[in-house]
Amino acid sequence: MSDEGRIEGGMSKRCLVLGGRGFIGSHLVDALLTRGYAVRCLYRPHGVALRERRLAHPNLEILEGDFSNSADVARALQDCDLCFHLISTTLPKSSNSDPMFDIESNVVGTVRLLTQAVQCGLKKIIFVSSGGTVYGVPQQIPILETHPTDPIVPYGITKLTIEKYLHLFHVLHGLDYTVLRLANPYGDGQRLNASQGAIAVFLRKVLRGEVVEIWGDGSVVRDYIYIDDVVSALLAAIGDTGGERVFNIGSGQGHSLNEVLDAIEAATGQSARRIYMPGRAFDVAVSVLSIAKASQVLNWRPKVSFDKGLQRFAIWVSEQND
Repeated sequence: MSDEGRIEGGMSKRCLVLGGRGFIGSHLVDALLTRGYAVRCLYRPHGVALRERRLAHPNLEILEGDFSNSADVARALQDCDLCFHLISTTLPKSSNSDPMFDIESNVVGTVRLLTQAVQCGLKKIIFVSSGGTVYGVPQQIPILETHPTDPIVPYGITKLTIEKYLHLFHVLHGLDYTVLRLANPYGDGQRLNASQGAIAVFLRKVLRGEVVEIWGDGSVVRDYIYIDDVVSALLAAIGDTGGERVFNIGSGQGHSLNEVLDAIEAATGQSARRIYMPGRAFDVAVSVLSIAKASQVLNWRPKVSFDKGLQRFAIWVSEQND
């Protein structure tokens, strides 16, 4: 076991992972436990259970509660050094249909979290933001962290608002934080029947011989990052960031939807039954993040290529279909 998660005197640093049963969160929990951290997860009652092997880990604590409840959040934060905030109740598409819910469940919930964090003496919050939506329509590619932030979906506005509240609580109360503006993550454990995650949805449909619906002509370009590289970035954000607090986390490369499907066909040996639908107003044409800052400050770079990550994911998805 690594000593990475130890503090002076041999005690384990305690991390609260909000969203620990999600795609990114479950991988993060595994990585933190492997590195010797004590991990606490806040779960809604009757939520999806963690995998059995993780439940048995002596450094894992499960608390039943709700992110929207002040008392539950305060109890979850007690004696924690660090909090990973991965919770989002909406997706870019769903946020358009109900912006008020997006604000009430995400912004209000996070301000409640920050207030409790200050009262509990938490040292740092690491927040997963959205590199694909906070910038809006890119003025240049790749997108730097200094790019104007003009989101064109409520989801991006909400993420950006939370970033601003993190800065405010740092200025007013000294609460440290790091924001990771994430590209499009993919990989083992991702939900295959969700409405977000093009690679996961496409892979499942191709392997099942189902029709793949593409919004627009397939030329939309996105930055895709494998889950292992996402987790390594989250771990890198734990340490001192030298006063820098906002980082793009992506592959630094873009692939169109048509290219993604071509790669899936190559990885699986199966043809994609493509149907092209009318484009959506909130889909920007190209979104590729600059990762130079994360490379320089966090000493982080992605290690899994798109083709290698896709091959690994395709094997995992095919095993789920067996």
